[in-house]
Amino acid sequence: MNAQRKMKVVVAMSGGVDSSVAAALLLKEGHEVIGAFMKNWSEDADKCTGECGWQHERADALRVAAHLGIRFETFDFEKEYRSAVVDYLVREYAAGRTPNPDVMCNKMVKFGPFIDRARELGAVAIATGHYARIERRDGSYRLLAGVDENKDQSYFLHRLNHEQLAMTLFPVGHLRKPEVRGLATEFGLPTAEKKDSQGICFIGKVNLAEFLRSRIAGRVGPIVTVEGEVVGKHDGLAPYTIGQRHGMNLGGGTPYFVVEKDPARNTLVVARGADHPALFSHALIAEDAHWIAGEPPKRPQRCAARIRYRQPLQSVSVTEETGGKIRVTFDAPQRAVSPGQFVVFYDGEACLGGAVIVRGE
Repeated sequence: MNAQRKMKVVVAMSGGVDSSVAAALLLKEGHEVIGAFMKNWSEDADKCTGECGWQHERADALRVAAHLGIRFETFDFEKEYRSAVVDYLVREYAAGRTPNPDVMCNKMVKFGPFIDRARELGAVAIATGHYARIERRDGSYRLLAGVDENKDQSYFLHRLNHEQLAMTLFPVGHLRKPEVRGLATEFGLPTAEKKDSQGICFIGKVNLAEFLRSRIAGRVGPIVTVEGEVVGKHDGLAPYTIGQRHGMNLGGGTPYFVVEKDPARNTLVVARGADHPALFSHALIAEDAHWIAGEPPKRPQRCAARIRYRQPLQSVSVTEETGGKIRVTFDAPQRAVSPGQFVVFYDGEACLGGAVIVRGE
């Protein structure tokens, strides 16, 4: 898709500065721009901080659209979001894993029904405020990291496919955040000074432990060290994350860190000290691999990978296992490999795809 060809584009406007600038840039280029706000979650709006209630975010997006003089729509995707994101989040935590709702939100909502609704409006492209880039060459599409390494969001976009990339524009992906802020001021946008949003995608900055406890029945169980010593008790495994230090009420001294959640025994396993060997893995097993090119690269594959957002890229080898699984072997041991999270692969600035972590080894 040639971004310079004048076309009808629907911009996903979240009420934040990035999507606001994305809309302004496309309008400046001469495109017919429609702003669209996604109403995905309203159940816990009263439990959020002021930054995340959907009415507040929609009002900010509407103010930007009015300032730019563009048409504004509201898409109600609460049903889709609940099924694809919230149910997934609860199911994964209940199974003892640590999910990444932002990845699923992108795949199943932002680049799913949002694209369908944009097409219904006659649009030939959608745009978002993500810090990522798309390279189009000879009918092929590659997802590239954003220029701003501190804001690059390709990790969250790694499960997109060619069809989704073909209809997508990332107008701020070539910019750094200070440049985006500067453009917002230059365009006179009402969101120019607005802080970045935090928390769960579209739910916002809620108390995750409370959110999960309201949906997952917790059972009191032991907190046990890797050596087998019982040092405390928990009131439900769901909220804990591998590598977590706080929230276990285990007293002073050298702190304990979570190294395993064992749902079968309802046991939280911990180790004393941030550098305990039990916190580190030389390799991981992953499943449900998705490759943006449509097929896996030749194996064994040498590339770079990260196991969490903003983690520095690590050199790895990727080999195929039985049952559709893959093994990722790190050149250097990695701390707090978390089942349920995603390992995402890169070749230089190109995001190759990723897979769901099953376990560290």
